[in-house]
Amino acid sequence: MDKIPMTRSGFDSLERELNELKSKERPAIIRAIAEAREHGDLSENAEYHAAREKQGFIEGRIKELESILSRSEVIDPKKLSGSVKFGATVDLIDEDTEEERTYQIVGEPEADIERGLLNIRSPLARALIGKDAGDSVEVTTPGGQRSYEILAIRFE
Repeated sequence: MDKIPMTRSGFDSLERELNELKSKERPAIIRAIAEAREHGDLSENAEYHAAREKQGFIEGRIKELESILSRSEVIDPKKLSGSVKFGATVDLIDEDTEEERTYQIVGEPEADIERGLLNIRSPLARALIGKDAGDSVEVTTPGGQRSYEILAIRFE
């Protein structure tokens, strides 16, 4: 199985979610199922079916998180330097709109574009890998062709 690159904060976040699911969510849903069973006929018991559905979701997420965490490879960006690579925080300027953006290139499970965490497998991240400050990159996005200039690269 392939290793999944991840930052320490991303690993810790997924680990917290797993612990929350196992210690709070799983016992709560088991109690909810038991209570729903006490209401009688399960074939027409909407509470029971909703609780069972939620239990399936929780158990699936637990298995997914356990798999991700067991295959993760935590990489400390502070120990890196040079051109853009995993863990780099990159300041960009859109060459068309002059809009500045900052992204950190992270592993797929921890990516969150709204928080500036860019999936390493995204078209933009793939275009940035190996580039240096001052370089321009062309990226095909769902919104069309974009050009960005790399303003700065940090490893924090």
